[in-house]
Amino acid sequence: MTFSETLAQQRWDDHRYYHHSRVNQSLHLLSALTFLSAYALLWSEPAIAVLLAWIVAMPSRQIGHFFFEPRDYDVANEATHEYKEEIKVGYNLRRKVILMSVWAASPLIPLLDPTLGGVLNAPRGRWDFANNVAIVWLAIAVVALVGRTVQLCATRNVPTGVAWCAKILTDPFHDVMLYRSAPLHLLRGEWFDPIVREGH
Repeated sequence: MTFSETLAQQRWDDHRYYHHSRVNQSLHLLSALTFLSAYALLWSEPAIAVLLAWIVAMPSRQIGHFFFEPRDYDVANEATHEYKEEIKVGYNLRRKVILMSVWAASPLIPLLDPTLGGVLNAPRGRWDFANNVAIVWLAIAVVALVGRTVQLCATRNVPTGVAWCAKILTDPFHDVMLYRSAPLHLLRGEWFDPIVREGH
């Protein structure tokens, strides 16, 4: 497959396997809009951008997967939850638990060692501390993205790894287009997307 075909396949698999719930889709819309705001702020206000991404965008994105997605047999795709978790290209739920646990615990690092051995400036107030936490969170994001990309390149193939990296970076743009009507469906009482839930 070409790069664009690989990317399109990964996008479709992610949508059909992991985005049945309209609540999850709506939370992804919130997450995507927040990530886009973070992208816009990254060069002028990097600390605010990273804090927005990790405090609003990432939790809202993962809450939908952990609490609102059904884990019963997926009739539309003829797949068990266990099968989907096994073939997941990016971060499945187990890997997400690890990543989010690292994120939640990481503020302890600058709390215990405010300068990280001289790498960071010593904080002189709460904002300086928040800025140092943002730097740690940015490092975690880079390691998570690059690490999984390299792992996929090594264990699967380079096109899969590179396409996944591109997918993650462009997901906010794609999710806005894909899930922009999800809140309206929720207001109508439509809890699941019939296209991915029933296979129509």
